[in-house]
Amino acid sequence: MSDDVVAILKENVIQGRMTKDDEGVDDTLSGPGVLELTQSALDQDIPVQDIISHGLTAGMEVVGKKFDAKEYYVPDMLASAEAVSAAMDLLRPHLEKAHIETKGTFAIATVKGDIHDIGKNIVSILIKGAGYDVVDLGIDVPTQRIVEFVKENKTPYLGLSALLTTTMLVMGEVTQALTAAGLRDRVKVFVGGAAVSKEYADEIGADAYCADGFEAVRILQSMTRA
Repeated sequence: MSDDVVAILKENVIQGRMTKDDEGVDDTLSGPGVLELTQSALDQDIPVQDIISHGLTAGMEVVGKKFDAKEYYVPDMLASAEAVSAAMDLLRPHLEKAHIETKGTFAIATVKGDIHDIGKNIVSILIKGAGYDVVDLGIDVPTQRIVEFVKENKTPYLGLSALLTTTMLVMGEVTQALTAAGLRDRVKVFVGGAAVSKEYADEIGADAYCADGFEAVRILQSMTRA
């Protein structure tokens, strides 16, 4: 029975059904959605790690493949990601109670001068759903505030977003400021956004260029396992 609940949970993640009132991507499912199934799994004393690994994460892996194959579009992917994010909020107290640590803290910001946040928000939801604590510093964030946050919180991972070619240059200022503050070796810097390229990421010494949120999760998980 427990395997059935987790399997159905995975399928509802793939369909992007947060609650029983939501329609799935292809309207093949009815009944409880991700939140109700997550609670049901908890009620059946299914280990939290199994709920996350075999239900939520496994479902998002399928969503990622469908997105890469262009079978899913941004709204489809976002529906699944938001459902998983909500389920993680439900599971958080149980993780703490079981003394299961999160995989790490990931701070993210849209750099100074840039007010675009759609891409940043998608990345935040996907990374949170993968089991990391996400701190969203917001948009138009001054370089010094980013540096101070990393210093005060000993943040191991930092994501920088920029949509414009002009604001993209601020990413380089952030990496330089982190170096000047003696923090660069302590934090892995991820960069992404419409204007950003792998070449630019290498130029400013970023640790990772992410074309989309799924790539950010894959790279982050590989760093965590290393």
